[in-house]
Amino acid sequence: MSLQQKLDAFKGGKPPYNAPPEIHPIMERATAELIASGQAGRAIKAGDRAPQFDLNDQNGHPVSSADLLAQGPLVITFYRGVWCPYCNIELQALNDVLPQIRALGANVVAISPQTSVNSRKSVRDNSLDFPVLSDEKGETGAAFGLRFALPDYLVALYKKLKNDLPAFNDDPSWTLPMPARYVIGQDGVVLYSEVNPDYTHRPEPTDMIAVLEKAAGRA
Repeated sequence: MSLQQKLDAFKGGKPPYNAPPEIHPIMERATAELIASGQAGRAIKAGDRAPQFDLNDQNGHPVSSADLLAQGPLVITFYRGVWCPYCNIELQALNDVLPQIRALGANVVAISPQTSVNSRKSVRDNSLDFPVLSDEKGETGAAFGLRFALPDYLVALYKKLKNDLPAFNDDPSWTLPMPARYVIGQDGVVLYSEVNPDYTHRPEPTDMIAVLEKAAGRA
């Protein structure tokens, strides 16, 4: 089953996945408004220079994009948080292709506004072999053009669902990054980008392999 098929199954409530169907109209309204805002088109994209970052991983250890790029290309996925089932399904799919990615000399990191404690839970619950970095106050997400503020009616829904973002993120702002995936070349230039304001749609992890093969001189 492809990643998108798994996401669609969750959205449709088909076993072994499930999602409360009554939340869909509210979430779809928010997604439509985010799409209409045009923010995704203004985010960092292929051909741009990627913002540098220095963030802590789930264990509080510093991780530098410059250090990672010195080793090879870098795959980044922007992750909303441990509370987001769509994001967790995506992280598991990325972990499945991690051996292929590393065989091409690349590293993978997830970047989330959540605290290190919640990032440790993400790594543990999803059995990840790559780090989840804590983007305090969403500053790296903002540098990539991905951070947006949730509308009031969506904040109300999140509170009802016990998705307490201020607690998860140690940040009162009720902001999130749009889901996004990037491949950054060793020169810091973005080789691949996929930004989608619809959190229920994610690119297949294998979509990046040809880009990484080219970066490794194998294509």
